[in-house]
Amino acid sequence: MTTVAEILAGYAHSLRFEELPPAVIHEAKRRVIDSLGCALGAFHERPVVAARSLALERPDPRGATLLGLDQRCSPEIAAFVNGVMVRSLDYNDTYLSLEPAHPSDNLSAALAVAEVERKEGKDLMAALVVGYEVQCRLCDAASLRARGWDHVTYGALSTALVAGRLCGLTVAEMVHALGLAGVANIALRQTRVGELSMWKGCAFANAARNGLFAAFLAKHGMTGPAPLFEGEKGFFKLVSGPFTLAALGGRGSPFKILDTYIKAYPAEYHAQTAIEAVLELRGQIPSVAEISRIEIESFDACVEIIAAEPEKWRPTTRETADHSLPYCVAVALVDGEVTLESFSPERLSDPKLRELMQKIQVSRNAELTARYPEAMPNEIRIELSSGKILERKVSHARGHPKNPMTDAQVEAKFRRLAGPLLPKERIEEILEALWKLEEISDLGLLLHLFHVR
Repeated sequence: MTTVAEILAGYAHSLRFEELPPAVIHEAKRRVIDSLGCALGAFHERPVVAARSLALERPDPRGATLLGLDQRCSPEIAAFVNGVMVRSLDYNDTYLSLEPAHPSDNLSAALAVAEVERKEGKDLMAALVVGYEVQCRLCDAASLRARGWDHVTYGALSTALVAGRLCGLTVAEMVHALGLAGVANIALRQTRVGELSMWKGCAFANAARNGLFAAFLAKHGMTGPAPLFEGEKGFFKLVSGPFTLAALGGRGSPFKILDTYIKAYPAEYHAQTAIEAVLELRGQIPSVAEISRIEIESFDACVEIIAAEPEKWRPTTRETADHSLPYCVAVALVDGEVTLESFSPERLSDPKLRELMQKIQVSRNAELTARYPEAMPNEIRIELSSGKILERKVSHARGHPKNPMTDAQVEAKFRRLAGPLLPKERIEEILEALWKLEEISDLGLLLHLFHVR
């Protein structure tokens, strides 16, 4: 019997850049632009500063570049630091299925290994597509959240294959890498419940660090426990439950990268449609002070993840606030936008926001739940002191495949995030290079353009 690990390893080893359809190549470029923009936007965030300070104590001139600096460290640590940068703002892309995920988290692993292995831009893109495919197909196969595990558990597996592909592992070595990554990196869902800590944005970066380490061990001859999924004490029995893996992208099967969503707002994805709905209604409200009540009808996953716990109704950390449906709705109504500044300490403690949040009621709607995850519908009803009722329902937020961002909008997001750090001329040089990523032969020179002076 062919095991799940053998199927995944064989796919990661065999997929070729030349097999990727033009739409997949184009989407991969968009995700690299979007993710690196998110990374630059997080350059001064506290989790990033902490991770980077650790890395700077462990320099390695033969290693991988730390984004924004002309300094290198081991590829495992670079993948961690750069991964924290990509994920820290909760602004990078998303995929929702039986298990939610942020598949662009795979980029930091791909960048680090591709650089040290002297790979080209097309190698980076093919490896990134593998990471998206493996992680999203696993998310389609089984929920980890329902069993108390965190979605980054799948990330240790996807990044082990991303790294394994880029450092030239055989199929057998990739199977060992999956065993090494899988048995040792089962993450607890506690990361995303209650009051959220900085670790929310670091958990996948840590999975990526460990995925790289597993691949490097396999490259040097280390064997891993097998069968990872089907074994007596394996993944099926202890973590996910049994599942059947759907056909992976290529040879007639669609690629999952095309089904993932870019974020228009720096907030948890289930809140995106609610934010858009209230922003559309805001122009009809004379003053926020005239709002008597706000009713939000939503789907189960949204309520459970970002509205059910008491901490989500009185957030005290950035990480909790961007995972708080009532906070995101309140700040959108008060400010008329949701930006990085919406989650500053001053905004979190604003009494106007706290007062408005007390007027919000969230309820589950079975019809909306039935549409998830094909749609993420939030229905907003705002009652004014005059008695007037305003209603709006949004099912697909801007950035969803059914309501996609244009290339110009993706570029605008990059410019907005990179603007405080890099001169305009350099930003345009970076964008031009990333749109021609398959032509780049030296990724180190590309990363040098990101140096923040």
